[in-house]
Amino acid sequence: MFNIPDWTFEFHGHKCPFMPIGFRMGILALQKLGAERSKDHQMHVFSEMGIGHPQGCMQDGIMASTGATYGKGMIEKLYYGKVAATFWYPGKGAVRIVLKNEFQDKLSPHEFFKFRKQGIEPSGIPEKVCIDIINIVLNATNDELFEVEIIPDFKYEPVKGSFNKAKCEVCGEYVFERYLRRKDGKNVCIACSGHKQDEFIVEIPKL
Repeated sequence: MFNIPDWTFEFHGHKCPFMPIGFRMGILALQKLGAERSKDHQMHVFSEMGIGHPQGCMQDGIMASTGATYGKGMIEKLYYGKVAATFWYPGKGAVRIVLKNEFQDKLSPHEFFKFRKQGIEPSGIPEKVCIDIINIVLNATNDELFEVEIIPDFKYEPVKGSFNKAKCEVCGEYVFERYLRRKDGKNVCIACSGHKQDEFIVEIPKL
């Protein structure tokens, strides 16, 4: 059985199958890339999850195992609605890992999802039901869980960090310079400029 640290469930907040799936996905990515868990700004993850999917819990598992966290700006969501992610590590390349359809089909009839479809949150599901489905995940082999694709030509240029900031000339709040916009001859923040924030969404590089 694969051992997952107890603190990951405490961090995630409840017991469910997809956080452990994400944790295992991240561990496998590190192994395939010959990399260590990131302390700083190494591993970048492009999650193919979107919003409104219970499977999005995998992303907390990925952050826990790889150290690529939202707070450090090392994980992006691509909004594809897939249980998959691409992992890129500078100098080591990239790998895409997707949860196999067959394993998703194996999990689908489980009692856990009967509760979820009734709108019951994982923390309200009987613990024995949660433990049972988690054990299915932890007892599976990597080959049973995942499809793995090494992407040799993957190119990604991380955004260069900057400490430079200035005050918006409308609201007066500090804003980092790359987010300043010009409006009526003034340097203003995005909220005061009327621009849309989606221009900053990162897209996965196309091969």
